[in-house]
Amino acid sequence: MKSLETILNECEHLAFDLNFTRAKEWKAGDKNRILVGYLPIYVPREIIHAAKGLPVGIMGAGDRKQIIKGDAYYQSYICHLPRGIIEMALDINLNDFDGFMFPAICDCVRNLSGMFKLSKKGKFQRYFDYPQNFDPFIGGVFYEQEMEKVMDDMYAINKVKVTDDALYQAIELYNVNRNLIEEIYDIRQQYPWRLSAVETYHILRAGITIPVEEHNELLKQVVEHISKERGEPMDNIRVVVSGSFCEQPPIGLIKSIEMAGCYIVDDDFMLGSRWIQGDINRNITPLKALTDAYINQSTFSSAFYDVGNPKGKRLVNLAKKRYADGVIFSAASFCDPALLDRPQMQKECDEAQIPHINFQFHENTGQFKVIKEQAGTFSDSIKLWA
Repeated sequence: MKSLETILNECEHLAFDLNFTRAKEWKAGDKNRILVGYLPIYVPREIIHAAKGLPVGIMGAGDRKQIIKGDAYYQSYICHLPRGIIEMALDINLNDFDGFMFPAICDCVRNLSGMFKLSKKGKFQRYFDYPQNFDPFIGGVFYEQEMEKVMDDMYAINKVKVTDDALYQAIELYNVNRNLIEEIYDIRQQYPWRLSAVETYHILRAGITIPVEEHNELLKQVVEHISKERGEPMDNIRVVVSGSFCEQPPIGLIKSIEMAGCYIVDDDFMLGSRWIQGDINRNITPLKALTDAYINQSTFSSAFYDVGNPKGKRLVNLAKKRYADGVIFSAASFCDPALLDRPQMQKECDEAQIPHINFQFHENTGQFKVIKEQAGTFSDSIKLWA
């Protein structure tokens, strides 16, 4: 078994390798393998795995790449994420990718799918829509048809027919993956000093760049390591961070929150890896199982139409489940879905008497001193008066 420090170093490198070296090496191992890049937040990765593909999460360039060409494609009053991804597409970073999926999040991502088509990046560019009617005979049928379109896109490239057996195998692998991730979060809920939020982030982000089989082995070893005492407990409050589900916060921001005296016991940084809550059912046909999981087992997010199950109440329930002392609303600048939902979610926190603060970030700029001061004041006020 590798030491935890070795695993963490490997994961940090994988998480921010904007050339996706490991994924491209995997593809080179078999002529039938394909790489399918997907944008935040969630896609059913199982269908890509079953087509002998590797789903690779593209989370943007962050502060790791200078944006020059990308700024010419988007107006200044939107988030930074699409500009960074266009910069990567126009450079060499996304070469060797066979296709791209653009989940329905907002208009920026919708427009990005069109730009990829115009610039002929990959052999297919699929805008992947989600049902907003959760009737299985309406929204469910629609969602199955959307997945079938992606499978047709992949078949046109490598002629690999997706079978039920391959889908069941993929479902099982990703069930294991989600369970291991939740086990890490459960351990951190009790012992957050054993694995920092930054280390947890590196581990999850690395997982969207490598085969799920490899990531599962890494996660098993991490669970074993943090099941033993590590680090020293500190007099920190426990917080849930909400709002960073798409454009990813800079590592410096996560560190600033931790250094200000806050243990981040839950978050939505890498929400796509945790989107489905619980195991996907293997006792029905696999496409129906994936559909049922999306309709009935999705987590809450501003990118998800949550009729009948309001996200504000679900955030409150999550904070209570994690015994959090407060909530930090942290959204990317100009992120309409997160910022439009924030007032209602704050109202739910007020009614539940859960303290909260909020700020915005830009993924390639540093406002960390101000954020650290805000988070530190929030922590101190809870310790003194809550």
